[in-house]
Amino acid sequence: MSEEENRNAVIAYWTAKAEEALASARSELDSERLSFAVNRAYYACFYSASAVLLKEGRRFKKHSGVRAELHRALVKTKRLQASWGRFYNYVFENREKGDYQGLVTFEKEQVVEIVDLAQGFVAEIRKLLDAPR
Repeated sequence: MSEEENRNAVIAYWTAKAEEALASARSELDSERLSFAVNRAYYACFYSASAVLLKEGRRFKKHSGVRAELHRALVKTKRLQASWGRFYNYVFENREKGDYQGLVTFEKEQVVEIVDLAQGFVAEIRKLLDAPR
């Protein structure tokens, strides 16, 4: 497998993982497991962001690297609306709270919004993935 074929396979993998994470977020939300729904919504965004950045030859080992590069390469260049960059920050921070802080609870309405926006974020990233570069 060539380097380009390998990269395309990984991009397809991350894209599929994003869709799987979205489905999982909906399932967790339907089951009232709100912190898990936030976690899966974040990962849907993370996987799709990782895919589009990899398309451009950028690879990261840390979540903070993906977050920073999303802003540098996509938001600052206006390829992705700033509101999506703010949402990525919001879902990133809420996932960290839900995963690592004790006694954190989420309101269902807040999580419904997060999951819906995650779906929109993934759709916007899909447009960037499908666009010629």
